[in-house]
Amino acid sequence: MNDETKNHMDLANAAMSRRGAFALAGKLGLGAAGLAGGLAGISAAKAADSSAGLPKKPYKFHFVCHVTLDQFFTPTVYGIQDACAAFGCSYQWTGSQKNVVSEMVSAMQTAIAQKSDGIAVCLVDPTAFDAATEMAAQAGIPVVAFNADVPVGSPNKRLSYVGQPLYQSGYNSALKWLKLIPKGGHVMLSIGVPGSLNTQPRLDGYIQAIKDSNSGVTYDVVNTGPDPATEISRVESYYLSHKNVNGMFGTGGSDTYACGFISNKYGLVKGGGAVAGFDLFPQTLDFIKSGDVNFTTDQQAYLQGFLPVQQMYLYKLSGGLVGPANSDTSQAYVTKDNVDAYVGKTRFEGRSDAEPT
Repeated sequence: MNDETKNHMDLANAAMSRRGAFALAGKLGLGAAGLAGGLAGISAAKAADSSAGLPKKPYKFHFVCHVTLDQFFTPTVYGIQDACAAFGCSYQWTGSQKNVVSEMVSAMQTAIAQKSDGIAVCLVDPTAFDAATEMAAQAGIPVVAFNADVPVGSPNKRLSYVGQPLYQSGYNSALKWLKLIPKGGHVMLSIGVPGSLNTQPRLDGYIQAIKDSNSGVTYDVVNTGPDPATEISRVESYYLSHKNVNGMFGTGGSDTYACGFISNKYGLVKGGGAVAGFDLFPQTLDFIKSGDVNFTTDQQAYLQGFLPVQQMYLYKLSGGLVGPANSDTSQAYVTKDNVDAYVGKTRFEGRSDAEPT
């Protein structure tokens, strides 16, 4: 073996260690720049091998929602569709139309029986989903919570939660609208389904913020029900018997819209009162523009569809090595100053059939 051949073999063996390679290059007088170019070529070749990106896989995921027809979830479904298109997956949107927990549990059991590749579920009850989640875990099916989650310390074996920190979002929102209420004023707080874990924590946050404010503000809680058709009539009935109310504040999308509707009909905000709540119903955005709602809180419904698909896909693809992670989908306030950015055609807020570009 001549000296030149031996030197090249030494370089090849040293390539396993970048530091060793550069040390050997100095010994042989090759120069760091020359060797760096060679290593860069190797790296470029490796990069070319992975240029196709992540593979598309025909996984099927089930989404179990508590109010499957609620327009809040339109952008959520768009997010699911876009993620499935990106990763080659498919989905089924199922659950209950009117927050019937037993129907949701049944939908989870059906998904498990069908050997779903992953289940995303709105955990609106603190214990009702524990057994089904355990069953899914034993079958090797990842379960991700979205939009609503079990309390801290729950034995539920869901792998992650994708959504807003609900208690804190209620508390922070109340701090914002309390500034609009006179000291010692009176407000109405509405909730569609008392105890439901997608809205009860917000209501609890509202109430705690009122107590912490030492403002003397008093409140009534109105159960508006899960049916949007009845929410307006219940809010209106309350208003007509409490016309001195200083503000009305929803904890969900449809009851916030109902508060805005009554404000628009009777001039609550324009008369010096306040109305605020959650979510981006197009009607609520219109009431912000018209001055009948002060603000609403955005919780990024699109991400509540996209991220669970992404997490379950990566979990399946990696054989469980890439575990789902809790994801806070943010808290942004929509006011008259920025509402125009939300009212146009946008798939990310549920008002366009076009794919994102």
